[in-house]
Amino acid sequence: MEPLIQRLRDIVGDEWVFTHEHQLRTYESDGLLQYHALPAVAVLPGDGEQVRAIVEACRDANVPWVPRGAGSGLSGGALPVADGVLIVLSRLTRVLEVDLENGRVCVEPGVTNVSVSAAVAPDFFYPPDPSSQIVCSIGGNVAENSGGAHCFKYGFTTNYVTGLEVVLADGEVIELGGPELDAPGYDLLGAFVGAEGTLGIATKVWLRVVPVPESTRTLVAFFDSTRQAGEAVSEIVQAGVVPGAIEMMDAVTIAATEAMANAGYPVGRGAALLVELDGSERECVAQFDEVVAICRRCGSDDVRVSRDEAERALFWKTRKAAFPAMGRMAPNYFVQDGVIPRTKLPDVLTRIDELAKGYGLTVANVFHAGDGNLHPLVCYDGRVEGEAERAEELSGRILDACLEAGGSITGEHGVGVDKKKHMTKMFAEADLDAFQRLRCAFDPAGLANPGKVMPTPRLCGEVPGPYRQHPLEKAGLAERF
Repeated sequence: MEPLIQRLRDIVGDEWVFTHEHQLRTYESDGLLQYHALPAVAVLPGDGEQVRAIVEACRDANVPWVPRGAGSGLSGGALPVADGVLIVLSRLTRVLEVDLENGRVCVEPGVTNVSVSAAVAPDFFYPPDPSSQIVCSIGGNVAENSGGAHCFKYGFTTNYVTGLEVVLADGEVIELGGPELDAPGYDLLGAFVGAEGTLGIATKVWLRVVPVPESTRTLVAFFDSTRQAGEAVSEIVQAGVVPGAIEMMDAVTIAATEAMANAGYPVGRGAALLVELDGSERECVAQFDEVVAICRRCGSDDVRVSRDEAERALFWKTRKAAFPAMGRMAPNYFVQDGVIPRTKLPDVLTRIDELAKGYGLTVANVFHAGDGNLHPLVCYDGRVEGEAERAEELSGRILDACLEAGGSITGEHGVGVDKKKHMTKMFAEADLDAFQRLRCAFDPAGLANPGKVMPTPRLCGEVPGPYRQHPLEKAGLAERF
């Protein structure tokens, strides 16, 4: 490893290569703290050419590597490999080009999500808006195909990435797509977005930005139960209304966020539904009264309409405070990311409550209600023996409930290490073999972010079919792969 470390120092300089344990502790986990590992070395390149040289050095040394952005991911996707290199992209923060005439911006992967909208303001914005948008990076958003509160109307990251400059696992640099909207040929761009860093590293990202809507109207409606709020969501969508965002919080989340944001929310109510309409002034006015009427018909006796931009910002501050506010409820929590058909919201939320009571744990629910993307937070105290294991088991049972309802194990957080054990519940062996063939086409040596996504260790060149233990697994080296 020492010759590789010296080569990395030659590429980026001594100050950007970390090998001491106290330095590496910074990078032992991403936002999912239940998993942690120390890399052999962390290296912070300053530009795309240095990324290419680092990857090439890893190839020559046959050492696995993991790309890391801001480290805000929630599936363990940036978890280091114990004997590998962690490539930290936080220095690649340049906005390279802004072309508002064509609705395009080109950025490096370390640029934060919120900085893209800032770069094209005040007339344009970048719609995907994860709750961590102040800190999460565009490179990480590309890796996980992140969504956010406005994904119901506007779509996910994949709908806004038009091109990528990518460093493949052998050090080759390629371009997928570009500034144009839809390049001809196979959709390799679509394969890369959401691949969780297993196909290469993006060093430039071309994004589509859109005009700021003429008008925005925002309300919060309070209900006695999540079932009532879920029925309101279904009625709103069935009425042909497509909100810019439609978010729900349950009683536990309301209590936690109110203590943090002081928005005046009524603690004790069963659910809060945040609905935002945007578009032309005429469209917003016509649909807003209909949304208010639906909320009241479904049981809300407290509908609050934002009076100005400051109150609208307070509504959103409260919603986006949900994850950090859980620290007031418990020392630790597991967050899951299942997706269900929108019409199944009431039934699945009831099932989650039943499971929580059975395990004797608190589960807070906050989610993108419009597209059924749940974010149940399983609260626990890691200091109590066995409670972390019970919380992890409960989070898995919640994903099972999502699958039983016809849903998915993830909507935007990715599979990473956390959900890979659930992949066989959703995909047949033939599907997993197809995934592996694609992965091997990009990375035959298996050096790019190994140990993620796939439920069992696989190497390129294996005979497709039911998994058979590989010699490396028998030798105890399977975690590399």
